Amino acid sequence: MLANPTLIYLDHNATTPVDPGVRDAMTPFLTECYGNPSSHHALGREAAEAVMLARRQLAQLLDCTSNELIFTSGGTESSNLAIGGAILATESPFSSHLVTSAIEHPATLEPLRALERQGCKLTVLGCDSDGTINPKEVAAAIRPNTKLVSVMHANNEIGTIQPIEAISEICKSAGILLHVDAAQSVGKLPVSCQKLGVDLLTVAGHKFYAPKGIGSLYVKEGVALSPLVYGGGQEGGLSPGTENVAQIVALGAAAQIAKERVEQDASRIRGLRDQLEKLLERETQGHIMIHAKSADRLINTTSASFPDVEAVDLLTRIPHLCASTGAACHSHSTTISATLHSMGVTGPVARGTVRISLGRFTTADEIQQAGFALVTAWEEIRSNHPTAP
Repeated sequence: MLANPTLIYLDHNATTPVDPGVRDAMTPFLTECYGNPSSHHALGREAAEAVMLARRQLAQLLDCTSNELIFTSGGTESSNLAIGGAILATESPFSSHLVTSAIEHPATLEPLRALERQGCKLTVLGCDSDGTINPKEVAAAIRPNTKLVSVMHANNEIGTIQPIEAISEICKSAGILLHVDAAQSVGKLPVSCQKLGVDLLTVAGHKFYAPKGIGSLYVKEGVALSPLVYGGGQEGGLSPGTENVAQIVALGAAAQIAKERVEQDASRIRGLRDQLEKLLERETQGHIMIHAKSADRLINTTSASFPDVEAVDLLTRIPHLCASTGAACHSHSTTISATLHSMGVTGPVARGTVRISLGRFTTADEIQQAGFALVTAWEEIRSNHPTAP
């Protein structure tokens, strides 16, 4: 699957490779099926029918109706439209109160902060040491003018799955809209909009084997949104512009594939992740810390902290391993991730954290190679700095 066969790709929470079935489905719409879906001639009708099919395929994956889905350019547009569109559709929008958590993706936090700068009040909730948001704290944060709660379904860094159904019941009782960023969960586990009880749900195609640049927003029937961009009226006027047919077809194909094999993938990937964690714990004699190990978390995600080292140094020694760190290094400082900070993780532990996220095409051999490479690099760094704290 990879251009360089020596690479081991374990960064699927950042992005996934395009599934071959997805590539094959979209290719004709990059070549001979190039019509505009708004055109009434044969090529236009063909494109329109392809968009309709993709909408049905995604609806089947998300357990919703086709008319409740809006195609967007990706997760960021979806979350911005959900948050900004929902608030702008209310009376006196900038006197609204909003609730979110400190572990959200910037695509959620930044539009909320933008609304805060325009006069809205924003409550940002913390989490426990496993990265879980307490529904009781959501309930306690609600005010008479609370209009929206926005909480992610699964965390992109540590994989913790949030108690969305419990939060939904709280929001329903108070008559408040609930937006859920499901970018990391769709395609990795069954996601039912009906079961979760959400009003708005963000989907990002490149997190489950579609290309980058395509996503969707689930909008529960009856929920009003105001557009953030104006144009020709496509997608109910909420994401206007000529439809990106090839990408939409790709998202539909990815949804169909996920629907067919999500349980099969989950079982295999969970087994590989557990093997990796056991290997790391065994070979480091239990010195590593696996964040949120006992929590309900994504089956593909391991967030492990290696003591006495910087994760960036660790990964630099393994250039063929594609993984992420728990802290971002800048010219004069190291910034700990908001998620680890909210969990109460100390600076040294956060700086030693590596996120490994498996995918559909990950092999047992890659897991073995990656695990031993991480342990070897960790031992080498420590041996060069025997007085490390």
